[in-house]
Amino acid sequence: MNNVDVVVVGAGQAGLSAAYHLRRAGYEPGSGFVVLDHSPGPGGAWQFRWPSLTYGKVHGMYDLPGMRLTSDDADAERPSSEVVSAYFDRYEHTFGLRIVRPVHVTAVREGDGGRLVVETSAGSWSARALINATGTWDRPFWPRYPGQETFRGRQLHTAQYPGPEAFTGQRVIVVGGGTSGVQHLLEIAEVAAETTWVTRRPPVFREGRFDEIRGRAAVAMVEERVRRGLPPQSVVSVTGLPMTEAMLRAREKGVLDRLPMFDRITPTGVSWDDGRTVDADTILWATGFRAAIDHLAPLRLREPGGGIALEGTRAVRDPRIHLVGYGPSASTVGANRAGRAAVREIQALLDTVPAVV
Repeated sequence: MNNVDVVVVGAGQAGLSAAYHLRRAGYEPGSGFVVLDHSPGPGGAWQFRWPSLTYGKVHGMYDLPGMRLTSDDADAERPSSEVVSAYFDRYEHTFGLRIVRPVHVTAVREGDGGRLVVETSAGSWSARALINATGTWDRPFWPRYPGQETFRGRQLHTAQYPGPEAFTGQRVIVVGGGTSGVQHLLEIAEVAAETTWVTRRPPVFREGRFDEIRGRAAVAMVEERVRRGLPPQSVVSVTGLPMTEAMLRAREKGVLDRLPMFDRITPTGVSWDDGRTVDADTILWATGFRAAIDHLAPLRLREPGGGIALEGTRAVRDPRIHLVGYGPSASTVGANRAGRAAVREIQALLDTVPAVV
């Protein structure tokens, strides 16, 4: 059993921010804290993004604390997966964070003496507190619809999106009203024989600058849901879709003409109860992700509403557990702030509770 004060699970933006602030607070990597990451290399979920998502298309990527992502490193034409992974790699080495990877955390349980036991694929860690920064990429959400298993074409999720070239000459249905769905739709429309956009609710487009006032209002709405113990909403569901020049052009061409959600899937496409049908070769589910927190289940942190209620980053049901990059801190700037806030609270907690090994 490896003993540390704090275990950080996940080495994306939120996890690296937490690790940075742990070091600044005097906790040493390896003895005071450890960062466990199941990915094969640096970059968090960014390393798995599709090649056509260049850095210039990324909305609102903020610097990690203590190190800028300079214009020399952030070539707008390079895939974001390369730019961000290289930046995270440099960050890990600059601050000597000593990430342990690839390690898969299977469960977090109550241990002896008020400590937590973090079970992993590479042994167990005993800790006084835990910062969970596992994000959502590992839990793609696949809605279920009647007839789904009969479809003779291809079905894939954003997590498997290979880029637009794979859809050349095809009839493609893109399901989902979020940013990723629109990005996929715009790319695929350039090469596909036909695209159809389907969403559960009419999309809301946001024109004008997303300023600080709008940002605070959006965060407050997400915070309120988390405070009530409900699963957090996506950012787009609160802020709306930014109307970019590319989207304006697509709207003029009819690419953004949206259909309501279909009622069933057929062997050759989809259909609605009013008799409308659309044939397709591929259905692309851009339907979002869920928080990857199943390993926390033994601690019974969930509320009746299905989510984990937080005060700031701290789990209401257990002050030793902090969630960063969850709910209101899911944005890159929010993740940075959440890492600092979590470390401050954990430090205050550990200073008042005697260590028991």
